[in-house]
Amino acid sequence: MLDVRRLTLLRELSIRGTIAAVAEAMNFTPSAVSQQLAVLEREAGTQLLRRAGRRLQLTPQAEVLVAAAGHVLDVLEQAQATVESTLPTVQGRVRVAVFQSAALALMPSALHAMATEHPDVRVEMVQREPETALHETWARDFDMVIAEQYPAHAAPHLSGLVRSDLTTDAVRLALPPVETALLPVSSLEDAEALPWVMEPRGTASRHFAEQTCRRSGFEPDVRYETADLQTQIRLIESGNAVGLMPDLVWTGRTTTCRLLDLPERPRRTIFTVGRSAAASSPAVRALRIALEQAAASVAA
Repeated sequence: MLDVRRLTLLRELSIRGTIAAVAEAMNFTPSAVSQQLAVLEREAGTQLLRRAGRRLQLTPQAEVLVAAAGHVLDVLEQAQATVESTLPTVQGRVRVAVFQSAALALMPSALHAMATEHPDVRVEMVQREPETALHETWARDFDMVIAEQYPAHAAPHLSGLVRSDLTTDAVRLALPPVETALLPVSSLEDAEALPWVMEPRGTASRHFAEQTCRRSGFEPDVRYETADLQTQIRLIESGNAVGLMPDLVWTGRTTTCRLLDLPERPRRTIFTVGRSAAASSPAVRALRIALEQAAASVAA
């Protein structure tokens, strides 16, 4: 009989690529991981790993076991959710990954609701970029991710994940107040000559911002690059830059920025993603409801 824990280590190796990365994720030593994989090879009666330069490569037989491990973990996760649904109170742990503006606008209210209504649920939150967090949720590092999707920029699709939309918000051109502006600006085209602040390359918001400028006939002068939206806002408010901002960032705060509607009035979609195997978990479901209520309150 193959050992589920060793199969899980093999699956982790297929996801993370190196023994060291598996050891770090599973809180083992690298030597312990190597020993357990060697035992799994003996149990399977066939070679599972072979050297490819400095890396280990999975054999076709190992890939079969990796797929089986995924199915086994799904069954166990579904069984755990079913057991939890029979308990008199909602309890357990939910690990959620969230991007910055959702962390600021949605999570405080949702966490307060969870603490009040479901005190036996432990919610753990980590800030992550959505593109990374989606893969980490599929890999079982998180139970849920709050992600975003900009127009004409589809979010990655991974098998076994289910999506539920929370809300949408408008994306607008954020300009400094008139008294600190470097130049007078009344449209997106007027912002061509000004310094821009954007998120790092590779993010959905950066791709959307650059494409929006290019459709208006210019390449933005991106002098400032930061994933911290609060820093972006301060650069704009102080007259040092302009940028595209989704409305959710203004939740619970005032700003001196001037906000101009963009052509076609684009909207960003905020949504949750979780594994379908855990969809019936009462704790996961309770957090999703709390997030839906928080999003509805913000939208109102």
